[in-house]
Amino acid sequence: MPEKKTKKIKKQGKNWRKFWKLGVPEFNTQYFDVTKDGELVVQEGNYIYNLNEIIKKYGTPTEIVFPFILEERLEDLQDYFRAYMKIGGYRGKFYYHYPMKVNQNKEFIMPLISEGAHMEVGSVNELWLIKKLWEAEKFHSKIRVFCNGPKTETYIELIEELRSKNLSIVPIIEDEHELDRLSKYKGDVGIRVNLDTKADTHWDKKVDRFGFSSKELLDLPKMKNLKVLHYHIGSQINTAGSVLKPIEEAMNLYIKLLKNQPNLETLDVGGGFGVPYEKKSFYGAKKVSEQIVKLLKKMSDNAGIKHPNLAVEWGRYIVAPAQVTIYSIIAEKPIPKANAKSWYVIDGSFMNDLLDTWAIHQKWHIAPVNHANTTALKSVWLAGSSCDSDDKYTSGGSYVLMPKLKEGETQYLAIFDTGAYQDALASHHCLLSSPTKLIAQDGTIKIARKRETADSIAKLFGWNNGDHK
Repeated sequence: MPEKKTKKIKKQGKNWRKFWKLGVPEFNTQYFDVTKDGELVVQEGNYIYNLNEIIKKYGTPTEIVFPFILEERLEDLQDYFRAYMKIGGYRGKFYYHYPMKVNQNKEFIMPLISEGAHMEVGSVNELWLIKKLWEAEKFHSKIRVFCNGPKTETYIELIEELRSKNLSIVPIIEDEHELDRLSKYKGDVGIRVNLDTKADTHWDKKVDRFGFSSKELLDLPKMKNLKVLHYHIGSQINTAGSVLKPIEEAMNLYIKLLKNQPNLETLDVGGGFGVPYEKKSFYGAKKVSEQIVKLLKKMSDNAGIKHPNLAVEWGRYIVAPAQVTIYSIIAEKPIPKANAKSWYVIDGSFMNDLLDTWAIHQKWHIAPVNHANTTALKSVWLAGSSCDSDDKYTSGGSYVLMPKLKEGETQYLAIFDTGAYQDALASHHCLLSSPTKLIAQDGTIKIARKRETADSIAKLFGWNNGDHK
């Protein structure tokens, strides 16, 4: 390690919490800390979870979900918007709709529903889960469901079925086919606009196949049941300006649409709100929510219209920080010439467990689970346990700082903010097992998913018992 970096580490002294960027609300690490023994812990009220002790008991690779983080983040977001609406005299209502595609696991969805989340689905199978929750009396009929995504006939039939049972199901019309097919739908509908605004996001929006142009919407005949104007600008928006600019364009359209669509009442600004994965300076929900409310109020008042209800679908923002993924280091291999000195090989797979590492070159915040108080650190790259050369994490060509390995002691590392998208995108490259999933809640640890066996994975690919003869 260069001398300059060594001096910086020593200067930090015992402030390892700061060194590993823990305990910082702006970074979503306010629940995390390091003990005097250098072990990573999470605090839930009066409960303390020692991740090193948990991993020694349950093994790795493991994902740990913290439902209390989901609940607190949703509570805070709702409080921000409702407080600024009250302070500013905004007379519309605020609705949070959780987009199920971000994480469909039950241990994520149920805490959010309990805290007042409405839902957003993007497929017939996601809507089927809503049906099962309703049949099991886990879902109140007043919870509103926005239905996005391409509408197959099966999807539309399920929408109509649930609407006939008095659930608040609102299909968001995406194209001419859906417009024709849903022309006689008895409930409320929404419609999606393809905005001209481009945003600083992961999503390449040069051409978007979803939604209508502004002109097409303004030319629509009057629709008595059109209640929602919706857009979706992208994923992981990187600046506050890229959050606000499309809202301004959509609100200008909303004002014009009211002349021909007087029953319009809600502006749904979709998802995309970002997470500070790299733990650097980033915009926050509190400030942006204030700016959104002020912008909508000013534009509404200037146009002389009723303040619209506001719906947001910020899924990543809510769920990403509620899960960490933990691996063991199983091997070290020197790197002759690079920014990193060694490969640390983990006992899991980035391509399988954290696919965004490979798919969109996602950067993650990583910290040691044990030995986090040592000055004996090394700049490393991480390699997954598949046989694929792309199964790696190099922090965008930089390096990850980790404790030097000690003979006879296993080193663990935690990857933060893994609660969004990764489970649904997970694969079985090289037939590797998915991590164990644990739920840490009210001071207890429960197993939500056991680590897969070779037999259980083989069955996914048609290798049932006896079939290989």
